Amino acid sequence: MPTYEYKCQTCGHTFEKFQNIKDKPVSKCLKCNHKVQRLIGAGAGVIFRNSKADYSAGGTTSCNRETPCCGRDVPCDKRPCES
Repeated sequence: MPTYEYKCQTCGHTFEKFQNIKDKPVSKCLKCNHKVQRLIGAGAGVIFRNSKADYSAGGTTSCNRETPCCGRDVPCDKRPCES
């Protein structure tokens, strides 16, 4: 379930609400009971699945070297020293 952020249009109070995506948005401020606006949130973290690069190794590339064996600035998909 996502966390939504709201801001009161009258008093400026901001608050977050953890709610189901199907729930109706909050319409009243928790402090002054006036109208609130739902803000655009930062969203959730991104999870990469089935990625060839192993980012858990602490900055190494897919060919397990500090810089790729082909000399590029970005990791390559090939095993070490393959052309």
